[in-house]
Amino acid sequence: MIERDPITLAKEVASLDLLSNGRVVLGVGAGWNREEMENHGANFRNRWKIVREKVLAMQAIWRNDAAEFHGEFVNFDPIWSWPKPVQAGGPPIWIGANSPWVFDRIAEYADGWMPIGGLGSGNMERLQSALEARGRRVADLDLALFGAPADYDTLMGRIDQGFDELVFTLPDRGADDVLPALDRLAALAERARRRA
Repeated sequence: MIERDPITLAKEVASLDLLSNGRVVLGVGAGWNREEMENHGANFRNRWKIVREKVLAMQAIWRNDAAEFHGEFVNFDPIWSWPKPVQAGGPPIWIGANSPWVFDRIAEYADGWMPIGGLGSGNMERLQSALEARGRRVADLDLALFGAPADYDTLMGRIDQGFDELVFTLPDRGADDVLPALDRLAALAERARRRA
């Protein structure tokens, strides 16, 4: 997100949403590689402010026929961009981060949270508080777990915490390793589905 133009990205995502008949979910984050983002002209210290403005600008493009945005880092006069996404208001935005500040960001401009691997003690309460401060509820949010655990008991613990979307990782190897891993994950997912 930090390394992309929001006008171009809004059009690309809207086109993908149209082609997929409304199945796009856009995961965003600020990144960690200072040198890489600075090569793209983004200031590392302001990365989350930049992400916020880019997301809000894309949402304006998706929602308005003549969209404009005037922020500190993103600034454009009225533009016209088609196609519009199939999903009303644009695809859901999931923020992928585990920082203490993620909850306010989610509450302000996101539709979901996608932390990596798990969550620390008290984070669901922090998320609830941030959402309530903005008149929102956890029930209206997608909770996705990136790098979901492949251990049944640990996975059930994450589901019990409220995660309803699970993204598993696969080995970066050939079919002889990947296909058995997919079979194990499919069996795990079926076992979890039967419990739910």
